[in-house]
Amino acid sequence: MKKIILGSASPRRKALMEQMGAEFEVKASFGEEIYKSTVPEEIVKELATMKAQNVAADLNAQNIIVIGADTVVALDGSVLGKPKDEVDAFGMLKSLQGREHEVFTGVSLLDFSETGACKPHVCAVGTKVFVHNMDDSEILAYIQSGEPMDKAGAYGIQGKFAAYIDRIEGDYYNVMGLPISRLYQLLKEIGQM
Repeated sequence: MKKIILGSASPRRKALMEQMGAEFEVKASFGEEIYKSTVPEEIVKELATMKAQNVAADLNAQNIIVIGADTVVALDGSVLGKPKDEVDAFGMLKSLQGREHEVFTGVSLLDFSETGACKPHVCAVGTKVFVHNMDDSEILAYIQSGEPMDKAGAYGIQGKFAAYIDRIEGDYYNVMGLPISRLYQLLKEIGQM
């Protein structure tokens, strides 16, 4: 079995990898993230690959697997990143009210052989999320909790915002930041699970 490196500082992704039963190490990616794609599914694949490549560049990339992941929230085809401030968070949360949006997570698995040859496996998983209407006081109270400030789309499904999720169509864990079923299948296909 190859050593698996999760190229993410996200505590949620780390917990999901542990839940999946994988043995791995964490090495955060600190490289600049500039993407060229304009389609959410392609953006997350591009960013996930950049993260995995940034981590691999700092390692002796032989006989290891490096996993990068990136998640975006898309509303009407536009990407909602992490809010810049509380006003930005309010605008994002207000725009999600009473409607459907999509969450995309890209996973890039770089499989390095003993000689350092890399075989990439890249995918994007989408999940539809339906949010109840929230009044302004509910949005402001949620922002005051501090939860939305480091999350794409200004919310975390696993936290206080769960009270406002009507339903989802797709992988719940994808919305948390790592589609563990798809990742497990990728690892299984290459003989690592």
